[in-house]
Amino acid sequence: MTELGNRLKEAREAKGLSLEDLQELTKIQKRYLIGIEEGNYSMMPGKFYVRAFIKQYCEAVGLDSEEIFEQYKSEIPSVYSEELPEQLSRVQSRKTIPAGDSKVVELLPKILAAVLVIGAAVLIWVLVLNYMSNPDNDDKKDAKQSDAVDYNKSEDFNKEDNADQKQNEEKSDSSEKKNEDDTAVKDEEKEQNLAVTSSSGKNSTYELKNTDTFKLKVTSKGSPWVGIKNGEGKLLFQGTIEKDKSQEIDFTNEKEAVINIGRAYETEIYVNDEKLEYSISPTEVNTQLVTIQFTKAE
Repeated sequence: MTELGNRLKEAREAKGLSLEDLQELTKIQKRYLIGIEEGNYSMMPGKFYVRAFIKQYCEAVGLDSEEIFEQYKSEIPSVYSEELPEQLSRVQSRKTIPAGDSKVVELLPKILAAVLVIGAAVLIWVLVLNYMSNPDNDDKKDAKQSDAVDYNKSEDFNKEDNADQKQNEEKSDSSEKKNEDDTAVKDEEKEQNLAVTSSSGKNSTYELKNTDTFKLKVTSKGSPWVGIKNGEGKLLFQGTIEKDKSQEIDFTNEKEAVINIGRAYETEIYVNDEKLEYSISPTEVNTQLVTIQFTKAE
């Protein structure tokens, strides 16, 4: 086997083609393909066919035939003043579109356009016929006149309905005003009660009643140190509160709040936005321990 034969065979196998596949693709007899791979050119019909078959072989396996002829010119028989027929250098492909099918593809857009135009014309024609033959046009005119008469008759009824509606609205407004007054009275009855129960030294105790919420806010007028715990001794806040800043904690679900304050004179305590009045003067006792016991209203 020659170097050219090895090169061609490797390219064929790389493409996954058998000799039978190559024969079907190139229309060259299998024995000639074997002769090309083995370098046995004596079995060929002539030198002209040797070069033609090699060129078709190269094109079928994806090799550049001109490059192959140049690289292996010492192995390939020379043909003087002869050119390869164009039809022998073409590799027939199974995927080639027949000429008849190609023409059909080209005409398809024109056919579709003609169908659309015809369909539009038929639709317009049908609509025109329906409009001309519709007997309901006169009935619609009579219906409009009847609607106008009915509208004039219904105006009197609308006036009566409006008067009744106005009376109902006045009754509704009166009822809403009464409900608001009742709510205001109930709110006054539920006004919270925050009172001192005991005070001694730096300790003071308050009782919060007649409310179902307990929101505590500690506001700084300087830079006091503050510690806040619940009735079980759990620390909820500890640290210095900067000037004009506040620390807010919701004790609604707690029974007691304990506030440990340094520099009480720089600290204000609010319970549900009500300012707590110190029972012990914060200017006389700077450090104070304030306890607020909460009894939630039923």
